[in-house]
Amino acid sequence: MSHRNARLTVHGRRLLVDRVRSGRPVAHVAAEMGISRTTAHKWVRRFVAEGDAGLHDRASCPHRTPHRTSAADEARVCHLRTSRKLGPARIGPILGMPASTVHRVLTRHGLGRLAFLDRPTGQVIRRFERNRPGELVHVDVKKLGRIPDGGGHKVLGPQAGRATRSSMGFDYVHSAVDDHTRLAYSEVHGDEKAATCAAFLDRAATFFQNVGIDRIERVLTDNAWPYRKNFAWRDALARLGATGKLTRAYRPPTNGKVERFHRALADEWAYTRPYTSNDERTAALPDFLHTYNHHRSHTALNGQPPITRVNNAPGQYT
Repeated sequence: MSHRNARLTVHGRRLLVDRVRSGRPVAHVAAEMGISRTTAHKWVRRFVAEGDAGLHDRASCPHRTPHRTSAADEARVCHLRTSRKLGPARIGPILGMPASTVHRVLTRHGLGRLAFLDRPTGQVIRRFERNRPGELVHVDVKKLGRIPDGGGHKVLGPQAGRATRSSMGFDYVHSAVDDHTRLAYSEVHGDEKAATCAAFLDRAATFFQNVGIDRIERVLTDNAWPYRKNFAWRDALARLGATGKLTRAYRPPTNGKVERFHRALADEWAYTRPYTSNDERTAALPDFLHTYNHHRSHTALNGQPPITRVNNAPGQYT
């Protein structure tokens, strides 16, 4: 991509070539467009050799790097990282390499942060993404303490809010997140019973259909009882023509996309400000969902909001 101060874009280069091909001197055309004759000759030469494709930007990386760290040394760096969990400052002296070089090698192999590794085994954590919208939907429930009228301890302070905090009970936030697009849908309910979960899934499917995801193929949940041995949940899946999948026991990373959404939901909705009533917090949920789906940038989507992915764009593994 051209930088913001570039004299020529692809269209400018094409205009340059057209003017030169019409018989005008390269020096005159270069002066008109504010570039050097060397640059003008470069684009004309590329057009002659490659046609229109030669006018597009190229990667700035060199074709060959003769002084790059050898594959054997890079393998030793990676082995120390995965086996002993050492950082660049400790790997460097062991192998006789600068710490900066070790850091570049680790980054090149996806080992730049220890958080990328499973600490006991040293294996790189593989984060998956399905190839199309609706192929897999993550479903989970988050439990939140209810807020008394007038506010709880976040409004009244720890001592004043403590008397009512334990007697208010809980809200259950049911959420569904599409694996490919990260589109999210949530509802607040007073329980997490099977009938509630099944009705929520029906409404979540309607939401996804309204934004362009016509069919849910699979639904991934944890091993909670409403998802395992209840006919209401099975019937809801059957109505959608979807298959139910369960995570491995005590493995929340398997259902990680909805777990991460619940963290954002807590940070940006549930605890973003002190609410004076439970109804006030519940009423703020639709605005958060709209912002999350349509405006909030997502690092896994190259800084784009989830709604931009509802076009069957190909998925990838990272």
